[in-house]
Amino acid sequence: MVQIRGMHTLIRDREISKHDFVFYSDQLIRLVVEHGLGHLPFTEKQVITPTASVYTRIDFAKSCVVFPLFEGFLLFIYYSGESMENALRACCKGLKIGKILIHRDGDNGKHLIYEKLPKDISERHVLLLDPVLATGNSANHAIELLVQKRVPESHIIFLNLISAPEGIHCVCKRFPSLKIVTSEIDVALNGEFRVIPGMGEFGDRYFGSDD
Repeated sequence: MVQIRGMHTLIRDREISKHDFVFYSDQLIRLVVEHGLGHLPFTEKQVITPTASVYTRIDFAKSCVVFPLFEGFLLFIYYSGESMENALRACCKGLKIGKILIHRDGDNGKHLIYEKLPKDISERHVLLLDPVLATGNSANHAIELLVQKRVPESHIIFLNLISAPEGIHCVCKRFPSLKIVTSEIDVALNGEFRVIPGMGEFGDRYFGSDD
């Protein structure tokens, strides 16, 4: 879409102001989130309009423990992933929020620092949020934690703004039933495992800590 490409041009510009970076990033995040929500299961539902007409629409299906999926579990990787929370809340209220903190060391994302998951997470669909998918190591470690908690791969949707081909292959090879929703696939990773052309450190730019 031209709209998406235009917003990518803006947020990738290193001269953009923090205010504009946050504004256009939020717009992109919301588009990704809305598309990701479209992959959740749903059921048909009929409502009566103010004109006394019948209108057939869709509603989020309920989980196997009678919890509506719109109250399902949202998971994100600190701290850049936190930037995607507001867009999701704006699209779908009543979400439960979980936390996973993974320390990233070069191309190795295997140091779990903190996690807070509900006891019934295995009975929910999960949205995993991280703006940039680079090597895929951090994502794989988070997904592995979910799988250990008995969340089916097919119940996990990974949402991000940009993805490196290497990261996509890394995640999908290990978890083939998982879905990835991204707004743009970049060229590659460089020797420092940074996405090229990329957008720099998203979290630092979004929260203004890049100085």
